[in-house]
Amino acid sequence: MSETVTKSEQSTNTATTGRITFGRRTIYTDVEEITAENVVQVLDEVMSVHQKNRSEIEYLHRYYKGRQPILSRTKEIRSDICNKIVENRANEIVSFKVGYLMGEPVQYVSRSEEESNNEALNILNDYVYLDNKNVKDKELAEWFFKCGVAYKMVVPNKKFTKDSADEESPFCTYILDPRNTFVIRKNDLTKDVIGAVKYVVKKDNTVIYGVYTDKFYFEVKDGKVIKNETHECEAVPIIEYAANSAKLGAFEIVLPILDAINIVASNRADGIEQFIQALLVLKGVDITAEDFAKIKELGGLKVPLEGDVEYLIQELNQQQTQTLKDDMYETVLTICGMPNRNGGSSTSDTGKAVIMRDGWSAAEARAKDSEEMYKAAEKEALKIMLRICRVVGDVKIKRSSVNIRFTRRNFENILEKAQVLTMLLNCDKIHPQLAFSHCGMFVDSELAYTMSKEYYDSIVAAGEAQHSSSLTEPTSAETAKEGDDDDNINDAA
Repeated sequence: MSETVTKSEQSTNTATTGRITFGRRTIYTDVEEITAENVVQVLDEVMSVHQKNRSEIEYLHRYYKGRQPILSRTKEIRSDICNKIVENRANEIVSFKVGYLMGEPVQYVSRSEEESNNEALNILNDYVYLDNKNVKDKELAEWFFKCGVAYKMVVPNKKFTKDSADEESPFCTYILDPRNTFVIRKNDLTKDVIGAVKYVVKKDNTVIYGVYTDKFYFEVKDGKVIKNETHECEAVPIIEYAANSAKLGAFEIVLPILDAINIVASNRADGIEQFIQALLVLKGVDITAEDFAKIKELGGLKVPLEGDVEYLIQELNQQQTQTLKDDMYETVLTICGMPNRNGGSSTSDTGKAVIMRDGWSAAEARAKDSEEMYKAAEKEALKIMLRICRVVGDVKIKRSSVNIRFTRRNFENILEKAQVLTMLLNCDKIHPQLAFSHCGMFVDSELAYTMSKEYYDSIVAAGEAQHSSSLTEPTSAETAKEGDDDDNINDAA
């Protein structure tokens, strides 16, 4: 929600200022375990913190959709000219971050060379494909880039059977609305998650809270526990995905600048409109409102010799305004770690200089940081999925044997990386695996090295087989010579 501006601020033609937020708060409890006896008490203690987070998440979500403070703009002087322009840079920032991080599907790859692990991993990838993981990952990334936090829920699929394994996944994942979801952590050194809450508001405004622990599910309504049952996940099935340690959204740190960009754009439009609709100043001319209306209709005016008529004009300096606006936008891109769109001011730079200048290195660094935060939470979700697969789907693979891989295409300075790889591979004193690791050309250098080694070994084996066959089989010249010798022997006989 926007704050109220003072009358003096309105008279200077400013817009309503927006909220300033500083990331989501982590919710803690002092209890060692959430039980049916203390679940209502714990909810009463933590809901006040969640409500603060919820209010900020709602504000950021609306800001992302375009409901920004500039729409509450007011003016006292010439209130008939009051443009409200929203340049939705917040949507641009989130869309870029989601597309750059999740443009390619997140994959599960094997960290082990055992054949049984590879087979089990293929089945797991089939299951996550049936569960539409690609779409859900993008939805999840959109939430935590918008408001700094997102939640995924993993539960067994009740429709799954052995006969429907080709059409159903043994688990279901859901992306939960962070406005109605939160996790509760233990207030000690470990800060482990001991519970998670999701709630719904019915049409009669009744709120039903669903509280999950690692063993139980409680349902609370009107301060009373109406359901108490166990669940099969053997872990808290709701996992929190944080964009960073402060749980800040991607555009949250530049909210004041985004509001200022909207103000400049709106004032700029006002300046143009006020220039076109300039006030007419009459000196020494006394006319009535009816006469002035006729003058506007006819487009002309007759004045006495001692009178004067002129427009009150003050034109806005568009060049200075554009310079200010460009500077604020460049600041937003720099702080958010996004590449610029104009290619910089120089066209003579090439290679690494262009990448550094245009901000693509910063974008890649921020994406790698988001990867690590995502992987930490995804491992918890993977643990529940593998446990369900072992019980229901008969897929046995350790979590330590699965690697989470982002297949984002990174073509920056690809020619230089290929040259480095070739140079290192041609050096007899450097192991080829180090060449693959340090050239920076591959997303998964280990997989690239393994595939290349297998391919090279197959070529060498094929070459050796061809060489050995050429040594054992007679050539066409030798066959012809043997034929001639046989003919000579027959002639002599």
